[in-house]
Amino acid sequence: MAWSVDRGPAGDGKLSPVGNTVDVANANWSNTIGAAELATVWTDPDFDRSQSAFYFARVIEIPTPRWSTYDAFRFGIPIPDGAPTTT
Repeated sequence: MAWSVDRGPAGDGKLSPVGNTVDVANANWSNTIGAAELATVWTDPDFDRSQSAFYFARVIEIPTPRWSTYDAFRFGIPIPDGAPTTT
């Protein structure tokens, strides 16, 4: 597992939530949190070359405005109540 310097596992082993820099009113965001690059190495201790294997990598990125947020800003219309504003 890899995480940015300003995040780390808490006492329960979970990472703190990813931050959010989205400015919904202006359909903008800044890439000022997290790490520009992360790298780690993981080795499967139970690897057996005679068996098929599948590995899953989960990448979490900081939120950015949804297309509907950009459209609302561009056309000067309100975002519908309850509509998600970030992705």
